Amino acid sequence: MKFMKLGSKPDSFQADGDNIRYVATEVATDMVINIGDVKFYLHKFPLLSKSEHLQKLVASTSDDGDEILIPEIPGGPAAFEICAKFCYGMTVTLNAYNVVAARCAAEFLEMYESVEKGNLVYKIDIFLNSSIFRSWKDSIIILQTTKSLLPWAEELKLVSYCLDSIASKACMDTTKVEWSYTYNRKKLPSESGKDPLWNGVRRPQVVPKDWWVEDLCELQIDLYKRVITTIKTKGRVSSDLIGEALIAYALRRLPGFSKGILQSGDITKYRSLAETIVWMLPTEKGSVPCGFMLRLLRAAILLECEETERNELMRRISQQLDEVTVADLLIQSSTRETTMYNVDIVQALVEKFVAYEQNAKNALLVDGDFQDNRSPKLASDASKVLVAKLVEGYLAEIARDPNLPLSKFVNLANTVSSFGRASHDGLYRAIDMYLKEHPGISKSERKRICRLMDCRKLSADACMHAVQNERLPLRVVVQVLFFEQIRQATLAVDNSTQELPGSIRALLPGGSHGSSRSTTNTEEDWDAVPTAEDVKALKGELAALRLGGSGSDRNLNDGAKNDVAAGKLKGLVMSKIFSKLWSNKERNGEISSSDSSGSATAEETKSTPSRSRRHSVSLTEHP
Repeated sequence: MKFMKLGSKPDSFQADGDNIRYVATEVATDMVINIGDVKFYLHKFPLLSKSEHLQKLVASTSDDGDEILIPEIPGGPAAFEICAKFCYGMTVTLNAYNVVAARCAAEFLEMYESVEKGNLVYKIDIFLNSSIFRSWKDSIIILQTTKSLLPWAEELKLVSYCLDSIASKACMDTTKVEWSYTYNRKKLPSESGKDPLWNGVRRPQVVPKDWWVEDLCELQIDLYKRVITTIKTKGRVSSDLIGEALIAYALRRLPGFSKGILQSGDITKYRSLAETIVWMLPTEKGSVPCGFMLRLLRAAILLECEETERNELMRRISQQLDEVTVADLLIQSSTRETTMYNVDIVQALVEKFVAYEQNAKNALLVDGDFQDNRSPKLASDASKVLVAKLVEGYLAEIARDPNLPLSKFVNLANTVSSFGRASHDGLYRAIDMYLKEHPGISKSERKRICRLMDCRKLSADACMHAVQNERLPLRVVVQVLFFEQIRQATLAVDNSTQELPGSIRALLPGGSHGSSRSTTNTEEDWDAVPTAEDVKALKGELAALRLGGSGSDRNLNDGAKNDVAAGKLKGLVMSKIFSKLWSNKERNGEISSSDSSGSATAEETKSTPSRSRRHSVSLTEHP
């Protein structure tokens, strides 16, 4: 720390209690100055020779020994005492902690060069410009001291000088950083002095780009905001580094922020801090990790920040939602809510993401031919797939909440239903988890939640689990069996859909009518209900197709024609069964409910014993 000593005489100021100061000399004092509740017994000559303000006060008072009253002076009695000692020529030491107070007090007392050469204002200005503002840590210290000296420090431009000094150093090329700084995070080998020698010579220390981040965390939020704003104005620090600085500040200043909770304390103070950080976030997309913004959103909700700040955060998060993890989205509900997690916030985030992606697509269409902008389109499609998988994982987590309404689960799943996904395994896992944790839901609710899933997009492992899952409606099991047969038939003809009947090809994902067919089950599908005999026939066909498929794989080179013929035959059989299952006209008057038919259930129990043990299969059997 830099310091400056003024004067050469010994310090002869004495104290009599807490409220009296006097100079211990043989000459009696001839003036009393009241600074607040402290009395100073001093001599006129040394003080009036250097302070124009005291000259005016003495001239305006009577000669009957009245005291001079100065109710307020910047820095209070301590700062006035420094000025008084300077007038007496006594030794006084100035440093980063007291120099701003002394400078403001000297300004108040009008200790200028016009009164006497080499006066206090002049000497302090020399000290500030030659030493203090050139020091990194001293600049931070005096900036902190200016807060209690407003508006004097602001009017004397001491605050702006501090801000410019700090910002200039933060923006400086790291190769030119030679002063000491605080860097508490894990150091590089070159920073800790453990870097191996290179040709017998130790390499010079490498200064990290974020060397200034930790030190600025010492500032209160109002000063910190001004420093960061000044750094941004200079335009030499990347937005990523600004984002890193804000993360470090939040972790330091918001207790429990790193753990996603907030400890008790001054809620008003923390609310103001969180709201300020929101508006300080760099505008560039990706400059701040989405996980940090979600934690900040969680804090904003707990602190009951203004709706404007929360909406701004949600807008920013929605643009980077594909970077989020499921754990980031698990925001606890308030104590007033019955659900475990705040699903409404996630619903709003996903809706904003959908709107943002649609707006981006429309912008491309406006700018020119959409076909000429394939890269943004591909990037958008990839983001949608990631968000869809994210929602599936989130649904699987919140499905464990026994108080989660079905409507919230379905609404969130429907928000991403238009996002193309090659697999619905994640959605099936979420649905199964909800059915497991909510066994009391009605038959219609089971149908409603299962309509979210496209059985054609389940993997072989998921299909194996589904056909043994007691929690699924019978209709879903039939669909799974049927589409698994189609998959096996496709393999039997060496993935050539042209060899299958047209009605079957249309049902395959990506088939002739695949793009126009909804990925969810319609009400019409659910009205056509199979019997237990249908299920038995489908399972038999599935077993036969698996045998046929493995045989064709072994004899592919020797009997390709026979395999194709077998595939056609199996396709005809499946087409016949499918027509029976999906024809409304044939089935509407025959059976009204898949689960209410007692004879069908009884027959199914006899013919498909594996169904009676579906509940024992763990969902972890498929990825």
